[in-house]
Amino acid sequence: MKYHTSPPPSRTQSPYQFDSSVSPLPPPVSHRASCLSAATKRYKYLRRIFKFSQMDFEFAIWQMLYLFVAPQKVYRDFQYRKQTKAQFARDDPAFLVLVTGWIFVSSVCFALVMGLGFSSFILFLLYVVAVDMLLMGVLVATGLWFVSNRYLRHPTEPGQDVEWGFSFDVHMNAFFPALVILHVVQILLYNVVLHSDNFASHLLGNMLWTVALGYYFYITFLGYSALPFLKNTRVFLYPLTLLALSFVAVTASGVNLSRTLMEFYRQRILFSSHL
Repeated sequence: MKYHTSPPPSRTQSPYQFDSSVSPLPPPVSHRASCLSAATKRYKYLRRIFKFSQMDFEFAIWQMLYLFVAPQKVYRDFQYRKQTKAQFARDDPAFLVLVTGWIFVSSVCFALVMGLGFSSFILFLLYVVAVDMLLMGVLVATGLWFVSNRYLRHPTEPGQDVEWGFSFDVHMNAFFPALVILHVVQILLYNVVLHSDNFASHLLGNMLWTVALGYYFYITFLGYSALPFLKNTRVFLYPLTLLALSFVAVTASGVNLSRTLMEFYRQRILFSSHL
């Protein structure tokens, strides 16, 4: 059955008319009903990325909170944006800026736990932002954008397609809870529990990874299910079965993914320092 996150608009309602029932979140500061080209949207988005006074941080914080407690409600706002601004993708970089801020805070925690110096911390921060967030985000978003447009569109909706910006937003929505779990909760528990070589540490560390990745797949599924012109979006839930089996197998084999992550980061820093 197709997963819907909001009721269809009324026949008598203009597609660009404000409807407070569509989104449970506070409305953004500004609204625009004009339809822009993809290039113009990218230009306006990037132009605003350093203009903090023009960003709606309060609205972005609400979205971050809802991603944990009721992520399906976040995508009601994406549908609302389509009605009011003729695009599903965000036009405000506030969410991306706040995620970067979370990465900075979590990187400080990692630096303290791993005993990094200032230069190593800067290198670590650049890696996480440039590679883990931006580069991987672009690659994943591009892959899902291609797959959804190529294989998941309804044949009866030839004029509809998935915006690349929306695919990137879906990835960032799914990335944020995983970031908090793996880069904040995990690091706070590392020296207390997770660094030990016993079954309880392995179980908790692997459970954090399973929950983080489970959030990622589920929120990705919600994102693409919110688009009425896509079909078979349940395929984004298929990895959950493999994830559950992997959790059992990895824990039974005595592997602690939390310790593996810390070792990976240490080796990355050491490798980069010798370049």
